[in-house]
Amino acid sequence: MIRFVVIALVALLAWFLLVSLVRYLKGANVDWTGLTAAVAFVMLAFYLRHVTGMG
Repeated sequence: MIRFVVIALVALLAWFLLVSLVRYLKGANVDWTGLTAAVAFVMLAFYLRHVTGMG
């Protein structure tokens, strides 16, 4: 039973943080091109690590 309470609290905290982040990003001036390029670079690194087995 305590496990369900902890999971519910963690889910509630994650939801609160997600809503706060969305509200902040709506009002902020974010460089989406740079952010997208950084995320794509990290995803490419993980993909190449998976394909080649190096890293």
